[in-house]
Amino acid sequence: MSDATSPAPDVVMVPGKSEDVMRRVCGPTDAHLRYIRDRFGATVGARGEAFVVRGAEDVQTLVAQGLRSLVDAAERGTALTLADVRAVFDTLAHDDGADVANLLRDDILMTQSGRPVRPRTVNQKRYVTLIDQRTVTFGIGPAGTGKTYLAVAMAVAAFRRRRYERIILTRPAVEAGERLGFLPGDLEAKINPYLRPLYDALYDFLGAAEVSALLDERLIEVAPLAFMRGRTLHRAFVILDEAQNTTRQQMKMFLTRLGEGSKMVINGDLTQIDLERGARSGLKQAVRILGDTDDVGAVRFDERDVIRHVLVQRIIRAYERDEGKAR
Repeated sequence: MSDATSPAPDVVMVPGKSEDVMRRVCGPTDAHLRYIRDRFGATVGARGEAFVVRGAEDVQTLVAQGLRSLVDAAERGTALTLADVRAVFDTLAHDDGADVANLLRDDILMTQSGRPVRPRTVNQKRYVTLIDQRTVTFGIGPAGTGKTYLAVAMAVAAFRRRRYERIILTRPAVEAGERLGFLPGDLEAKINPYLRPLYDALYDFLGAAEVSALLDERLIEVAPLAFMRGRTLHRAFVILDEAQNTTRQQMKMFLTRLGEGSKMVINGDLTQIDLERGARSGLKQAVRILGDTDDVGAVRFDERDVIRHVLVQRIIRAYERDEGKAR
């Protein structure tokens, strides 16, 4: 690499601020820089306390913008992960004018393993903000966009701050054509498979022992949607998952359970409706008729918000293209 004090015309320099910040941005054994190089075909290296970017002009601009956001986050003390780096560049690759500066700013809480949980896309950031500010929030979009996980994280964080007295997690017991009556075992054995994703998220944040204790004290409740009928839910953080599989009557029943000092988050994927033929999704109707209601918010996620394996984004796009051809 040249020792010249001024960069060549085809080079962009991004100040790294300090050796510690540079190390955080580079990642373990430069894993973050390798990801950027492989993804964009750019040459990214370090010169003193600055990053050097070489490549096509548009690539230089995008990579430099992403690096500046990562440097700012590292300077605030954020422990950057490869998922954070991918989230920043996913967002910029789809919208180079996106505000990525705030993506890595706000940790919601830490998992039991010490991993920070934070929104990783612009839509996730908007979703988390709406949950914090609105009484009812709808999250609509495909699997892997973090709807359930972030909602449970917000619920646990608010519960720990004593903003709510209990957490209630629920979902309809309908899945890919199966019904409770077809499953073996007693009622609890039949229900548990439907509620497992909710338990998994709770275990991540609280650990199995604390979850068990809070369930025994009924400070956390995980139950099928049918168990909500006839109740009024006061001072509770309530999450309805897989809401695309509610009927219109069930959705109205659920929404009218809202009690004093409570908050509701309603999540679903309108492309994965498993209701019996002829039944209409209550989620679709609710989003339509409540869209302009005060204190109600909605976020629509797409494949850009998928934070599972990168292949999941490609799978979702392939299915959307195929469905488009069919239509």
